[in-house]
Amino acid sequence: QVQLVESGGGLVQPGGSLRLSCAASGSIFGIYAMGWYRQAPGNQRELVAAVTRSGSTNYADSVKGRFTISRDNAKNTVYLQMNSLKPEDTAVYYCNALNLGDPNPRLPWGQGTQVTVSS
Repeated sequence: QVQLVESGGGLVQPGGSLRLSCAASGSIFGIYAMGWYRQAPGNQRELVAAVTRSGSTNYADSVKGRFTISRDNAKNTVYLQMNSLKPEDTAVYYCNALNLGDPNPRLPWGQGTQVTVSS
């Protein structure tokens, strides 16, 4: 059973930065694209960034130009660099595997990591 472990969240002021990490047990990185999702209170979970096995990336309009997703296949780890954070970025952030063109996650969810943007 593949497990996903997210880390790196915290409390940051508007305009600040955070770097999230997601470590995956098991050999999934050679199979799937990887994505970062987020869920704010009262909202549905949404895909905000994705990276293919070859490193091509795609972003939701709300984070484009501010967030950068990357992956280290040797370490089975995917990252999300978040800059110029806004209060509306406050959410629990999760990573998961996905197939290209299909935002639905392929694996059980991890525990997520809380990101709070507030002054």
